[in-house]
Amino acid sequence: VQLVESGGGLVQAGGSLRLSCAHSARTFSSVAMGWFRQAPGKDREYVAVTTWDGGSTFYADSVKGRFTISRDNAKNTVYLQMNSLKPEDTATYYCNAAKRSGLGYTNLFNTWGPGTLVTVSS
Repeated sequence: VQLVESGGGLVQAGGSLRLSCAHSARTFSSVAMGWFRQAPGKDREYVAVTTWDGGSTFYADSVKGRFTISRDNAKNTVYLQMNSLKPEDTATYYCNAAKRSGLGYTNLFNTWGPGTLVTVSS
C-alpha cells in the first residue's frame, strides 16, 4: 500500500489549493478513493470520495460546493481542488481507498500516507 499526498501549504481565507495523491496502481486503481482530513485535537473525517472510474463523487456537507475530487487512473493520481478555503479547513489531508460507513465514508485500508498540511489563515 503506497500513498503519497502533496500540494498543501499556507493560504489566506478565500484562496485555493490543489492537492494530489499518488498511489500504487495495483491496489487503488479499481476501488473508490477518498480524501480525509484531521485537524489538531480532532478525529480524522471524511471530506470527499470518487468511485473507481471517477463517474460519481460524494462530499461532506462542510465542503460541498467548494471542493472537487477527481482522479486520473492513467497517472495513478487522485486530486482535490479546494476553493474558497476557510480557516476551519486547516488540517492534515490524507487520501485512502474508501468504503461506505453509515451516511458517510471511511477508509478501506488502515495504512496511511504522510499526509499534506493545509493551513488557512484568516
